[in-house]
Amino acid sequence: MLVRTLAILFVFGIGSFTTHAKYTSTPEGLEYCTVCHGSQLKGNQNIGAPRLSDLSAWYVERQLKNFKQGIRGAHPEDKTGIEMMRMVLGLSAKQITEIADWVAQTSSDKPVSSLVGDANKGQQLYQSCAACHGANGEGNKTLGAPKLSGLNDWYIATQLNHFRLGLRGAQGSDLYGQQMKAASAVITSEQDAADLAVYVQQLK
Repeated sequence: MLVRTLAILFVFGIGSFTTHAKYTSTPEGLEYCTVCHGSQLKGNQNIGAPRLSDLSAWYVERQLKNFKQGIRGAHPEDKTGIEMMRMVLGLSAKQITEIADWVAQTSSDKPVSSLVGDANKGQQLYQSCAACHGANGEGNKTLGAPKLSGLNDWYIATQLNHFRLGLRGAQGSDLYGQQMKAASAVITSEQDAADLAVYVQQLK
């Protein structure tokens, strides 16, 4: 995962970089961050590493802090979450902020569809999501709702199923996770999750 490599980089003192430009390539010293999340952080489905590029810095920072504090990734069946939780432990608050800024300024092509689902049914399911995440999946920082447009459809479906099954959002200290777990009650099956993800993936 991203944090695994960054932790190594910071240990060896090569964690300094600037975050002024909109990146289309990996800054010097952070090339190894792409080992799991792919070049330009565009994701790698084979190992469950989602596309990170273009995510909002505030959301990335919140999630990294959640992993560090054990708010996210603690469920024994959340394998990738457990790995992220372990790898972020060695990062300081300053390093987490720097990582989040860099991720937010990294660009890559939007992901292609990978799931089969009914976008019309997904649109119906998305109506309850739009109140927080926006009609076009643009997100809402004030509500703590991240941008969904541009995420991998397989990752969206995976996380919806995690909320549905209690692998995510079950921690009492995970306020936003608990809200998502309650909101995702409309998702009653893996097919529901796929349908919604297929609809979200096509949002512009």
